[in-house]
Amino acid sequence: MTSELNVLGTPLISCCNDPVTGYFRDGFCRTTDQDTGTHIICAIMTSEFLKYTKSRGNDLSTPMPYWNFPGLKPGDKWCLCISRWLQAKKAGKAPLIILESCHQKALEYTDMETLLEYKYTV
Repeated sequence: MTSELNVLGTPLISCCNDPVTGYFRDGFCRTTDQDTGTHIICAIMTSEFLKYTKSRGNDLSTPMPYWNFPGLKPGDKWCLCISRWLQAKKAGKAPLIILESCHQKALEYTDMETLLEYKYTV
């Protein structure tokens, strides 16, 4: 549990624990000054996004046992760097996001209208 807020102004909820995500690997998309990537967007992976991010130098689909990273597949949830998500948006490859799990700091980089366009709904 965290006392931090999401983009909706309510308590931040966990993005995913299987695989465990977040800069702190606690399931939450929260950040610190040491997090140069600012991992604050909880996104649902798509094959299109995974291919895109790999082409941009960040391979999220290949397992890396040394780092205890299983590799992501479509449907997995993951805390993305805000800059990569915005880059993917500009390229037409951004995945949907879970607003309740996106840290409020995302509003320093983009507006709520943009985030709402990519809101995941059940």
